Amino acid sequence: MNAVLSNHDLKKLDDAHHLHPFTDFKELSAQGGSRLITRGEGCWIEDDSGNRILDAMAGLWCVNVGYGRKELAEAGYRQMLDLSFYNTFFKTTTGPAALLSAKLAEITPAGFNKVFFANSGSEANDTIVRMVRHYWNLKGKPSKKTFISRTHGYHGTTMASTSLGGMSVMHGQGDLPLPGFVHVMPPYPFDLANGMEPEAFGRLAARMVEEKILELGAENVAAFIGEPIQGAGGVIIPPDSYWPEINRICREHDILLIADEVICGFGRLGHWFGSQRFGIEADFMTLAKGITSGYVPLSAVMVGDRVAETLIEEGGEFYHGFTYSGHPVACAVALANIAVIESENLVERTRTDIGPYLRAKLEEALDGHPIVGEIRSEGLIGAIEIVKDRKTRERFPGGGKVGLMARDHCFRNNVILRGIRDSLVFSPPLTLSHGEADEIARLAKLSLDQTARDLGVL
Repeated sequence: MNAVLSNHDLKKLDDAHHLHPFTDFKELSAQGGSRLITRGEGCWIEDDSGNRILDAMAGLWCVNVGYGRKELAEAGYRQMLDLSFYNTFFKTTTGPAALLSAKLAEITPAGFNKVFFANSGSEANDTIVRMVRHYWNLKGKPSKKTFISRTHGYHGTTMASTSLGGMSVMHGQGDLPLPGFVHVMPPYPFDLANGMEPEAFGRLAARMVEEKILELGAENVAAFIGEPIQGAGGVIIPPDSYWPEINRICREHDILLIADEVICGFGRLGHWFGSQRFGIEADFMTLAKGITSGYVPLSAVMVGDRVAETLIEEGGEFYHGFTYSGHPVACAVALANIAVIESENLVERTRTDIGPYLRAKLEEALDGHPIVGEIRSEGLIGAIEIVKDRKTRERFPGGGKVGLMARDHCFRNNVILRGIRDSLVFSPPLTLSHGEADEIARLAKLSLDQTARDLGVL
């Protein structure tokens, strides 16, 4: 069908029939419909007008090995020819599902030897909610039902995973959060530390979790969930004191700890997983996005040994799963993706080379910029805070409108950065070159200069 239709016709069909995620449908149509992306290669995408666009967001935090990798396409093709699909229900498996299970047990932190497959981070976190409550019922503690998360946390968009998350704008649709989900202050030094030293603030933010546990009663709290770095909440990087204190709190109060690694996993922070960077002692890990570099949908729940042992020995049949759990094509692509990350040494390169290089180039380009309050990053994920006053960190009025202005300038300048509240965030492919990092810094400065002029600051 695409071969006989023009790009203009495709966009008309999209406008007529496609309801996009996280979109004001009426506004999009009034503005003429969607951009049509036609191809991608490396760190670049191309639209229907032939514009080459530097994708500093790796799609949606996920194209870790870059676009157009033949290794991944060929792995999927070969698997489709051999066995396009079979389910993993009814005492059945496939070769790719078995091999990927073993590979994930190998590369995740010690203590994770069991994997449950799903298709998205949302589904994986939904699965964890069921597993956690099932676990506590098996342990004879059925009152332990409540999950604690953070404001600005993002854990997906199903009813349960949206409830886990701390996005109030999402809670307003669908009568959420569901009962049994509560939220506490995030470890967001730029907005909330008020001059407190980072390490002291990290401990303070962690103790907000402990205060909530004591308020609710530890006998009623099932688990705490957190992203090692809060991605869609604005790339909130916690002080190094935060996660060790969370470990202590969960251990002392008998609370399960869930590390949502959907964005932070597979090299994004310069470690295979964010849990390794911050020393998180988790009982569950949520994996998705970088597991296949976004080439095909796949997610996984890593279940820690103490939980897995109880579920296996005492749980009987687990009445949960998805038609495509452990899909052989997705698992084959994931294995090829992990092989690329390993063979090209992308994890270490992100930590020791390109991650620090991009940070340095952004700091150099934006040094003293009148509306830049902070540049922060870890590996190849980071944020540029936009402020009215650099000294006081006063924000511009409008509750995030300036961030969207800056994002739109980036789009017009053919670089993709994302606006979250009044910040620009970035997470380019791990294959980013030094020259491409230079270009991100140049175009970010150009876009912020244009934003500042719009605001009358330059």
